[in-house]
Amino acid sequence: MPGARLWTKMIAAGVLVSLGGPALIYYVTPTEEELFLRYNPELQKRSLENRIGKQEDFDHFVNKLKEYSKSSKPIWEVAAEDDARLRRLAAEKTVEEQRSLAAEIERRRQDIRGHSSQAP
Repeated sequence: MPGARLWTKMIAAGVLVSLGGPALIYYVTPTEEELFLRYNPELQKRSLENRIGKQEDFDHFVNKLKEYSKSSKPIWEVAAEDDARLRRLAAEKTVEEQRSLAAEIERRRQDIRGHSSQAP
């Protein structure tokens, strides 16, 4: 049967691994600010420019998730339905733009024909 000395060693090793491992990772891992300062100046500038857009995108994403979670359906189903609705609206908008362009082209064609028939 193992003695008290072996149990003490095992408990000490367990405490060292379970407390020392996370402490070492915390000590070695750089903070976001330290990482940012290691960037070259061009990357720092680009990162600062893109930060606001990324925050807005994240806020939009979170708001959509909140909206989707109000439904009794799973979020992925509601998101898929919303994506399908947005694709359908975009397709309808494209078709409407094409129709208005075709009408504008036809109007100009008629205008040109009208002016050419009036020439002496």
